[in-house]
Amino acid sequence: MPDFSAPDRKPDLTRSYGSHPDQVYDVRTPTGDARDATVLLVHGGFWRPAYDRLHTGPQATALADKGFHVASLEYRRIPGDWAAMAHDLRAGLAAVRADPELPDDVVLVGHSAGGHLVTWALHQPEAAGVAGAVSLAGAVDLHLARDLGLGDGAANALMGDADESVWRAADPALLGPPPAPVRLIHGTADDVVPVEVSESYQAAAGSGIPLTVLTGATHHDLIDPDSPHFAAAVRDLSDLTS
Repeated sequence: MPDFSAPDRKPDLTRSYGSHPDQVYDVRTPTGDARDATVLLVHGGFWRPAYDRLHTGPQATALADKGFHVASLEYRRIPGDWAAMAHDLRAGLAAVRADPELPDDVVLVGHSAGGHLVTWALHQPEAAGVAGAVSLAGAVDLHLARDLGLGDGAANALMGDADESVWRAADPALLGPPPAPVRLIHGTADDVVPVEVSESYQAAAGSGIPLTVLTGATHHDLIDPDSPHFAAAVRDLSDLTS
């Protein structure tokens, strides 16, 4: 994971949504002119325990500086235990939406593995009425991520010995058209999750889903506030919350 040079403001508070240490979310409140919108930020890291929400601090800070309320979700990342991760996404989303200090207008934003998680979460009951989701270089086609061997077999490590019915239920590319708007953003220079993964999701879930392909953008440019490509995420967030 690269070291970002952009400012990383300490969260204003951290709330729990369960008893496990990873069942928490950090809140950063807006600076300047506040928007009446909450960004639920879901980090990537190929679903592995080595990577947590802390690397999204600069991203969360930059979005708060743009006026968004930002809730950075942590979740259990236990190899082979998709059920625990799925539970935490649903429970965390429910907690953020019930938080009286956060605006009701919620957009889900996920990077890499987080892109998979937010597009999957849209199909869950807890997401009913959210404004939409933005996937940044997302692993949004779980079967293709497996077939390409992304992250040294990260999808297989996540799902363990789950049977095909569980794989299908965990794959947003196989859940049909999303019940809320989805925006896909991917870079042509992404050598971690190639752009064909977003293209495959778009083809499976509906051609009406916008895919922004950024020439020369790498995997981490999309969460680096110092990258010129970061603005694409802010634009799509603004579109979904306007």
